[in-house]
Amino acid sequence: MRDRWKFYENKYPYFMTCTVVGWLPVFTRTTAVKVIADSWKYLQEKRGVAILGYVILENHLHWIAQMPDPPTDAGDFKSFTARKIIDLLLAKGEAGLLGQLEFHKDCRRTDRQYHPEILQTENVLRQKLQYTHNNPVRRGYVAEPEHWLYSSARNYAKLPALIDIDTRW
Repeated sequence: MRDRWKFYENKYPYFMTCTVVGWLPVFTRTTAVKVIADSWKYLQEKRGVAILGYVILENHLHWIAQMPDPPTDAGDFKSFTARKIIDLLLAKGEAGLLGQLEFHKDCRRTDRQYHPEILQTENVLRQKLQYTHNNPVRRGYVAEPEHWLYSSARNYAKLPALIDIDTRW
């Protein structure tokens, strides 16, 4: 989950996408999702990051956040979670998936050229939140966005959610 992201200022939130190399289904493991959630909680509590929305699917995630230091906060999130998830896969002896990750990591990353998008208006923020929340619906996984357990659509629907987020923007 790494590439060179460019951020320009911390005044606005960013919409970000992180993909697993080779689009491998790493996030089907609850332990991997827990790493993501714990990392976001750390950013919220220790770095003052405001997470406004997210969704985690089997091989990628989207998140919207306003960060005091966007390049450092987002970069640390990506590198820490990637390392921690690889450590979990090693500990569980998932050699097949680790081999596939190793194979795909050396590709030229043409399959994951996503860059953070600055969200300067509330209208654009709402559009990105809707896009994020509807991702599992578009894929046919759920009928309603709030039915997806790993989505901030649950927060906005006032249902139990993976992490707390900032819904007062």
